Amino acid sequence: MAKISILGIKIDKIDFKKTILVISEFIKSKRPHQIVTVNPEFVMQAKKDKEFKNVLNHADLSLADGMGIVWAAKILKKPALSRISGTDLVYALAKLSSQNGYKIYLLGAQEGIAARAISNLKKKYRKLKVVGFEAGSPYDLSTISRIKKAHPDILLVAFGAPKQEKWIYKYKNSLGVPVMMGVGGAFDFIAEKVKRAPEKIRQAGFEWFYRLYKEPWRYKRQLSLIKFAVNILTQKTKK
Repeated sequence: MAKISILGIKIDKIDFKKTILVISEFIKSKRPHQIVTVNPEFVMQAKKDKEFKNVLNHADLSLADGMGIVWAAKILKKPALSRISGTDLVYALAKLSSQNGYKIYLLGAQEGIAARAISNLKKKYRKLKVVGFEAGSPYDLSTISRIKKAHPDILLVAFGAPKQEKWIYKYKNSLGVPVMMGVGGAFDFIAEKVKRAPEKIRQAGFEWFYRLYKEPWRYKRQLSLIKFAVNILTQKTKK
């Protein structure tokens, strides 16, 4: 797959349909793979965190999660990228798993959130096989043995970035799970603890603004969007 560099972070040029096909091949291979969903906040964090940058650039599949990344590719006159939301991808993986008998393990988020997320997913995908779930901690190594014992095909980790990506990268080979992905706040959305923006707002690329409106305490995190935009426009003027 072709890769595009946005401020030094490599992102795969791939659409949603092809992403599911690639993930299916990952599962069939039975070898460990890490998927990352890159947004502007990730890119800005990686500029000052070399370890995080290394993790992102060594992912087996790097997806553009956020219209800011799609916009950046357009501004920099790079090949067009498709936005692939991490939350939408979790739903798609649940569907894929339900259809093919793949096993899923949910790790992270606050106590009780993963269980609620599973309940809601099973309402949509009744044949979904969940072989484990726990709030867990990136510092509790006993989690690794529990995951290995469960033999999942897909491991979804909600420790928050960059902890979840670094944790997966560090223990990727020990875990041996075919598909591992950090999902941030996806469990909160699926559990309906946090309401997602209406679909039209998401499609227009203003989900970030909706979340800021609903959770004004996030303003410091959203400042990274402004810094990202400034960096992109600065790079454009240098060309």
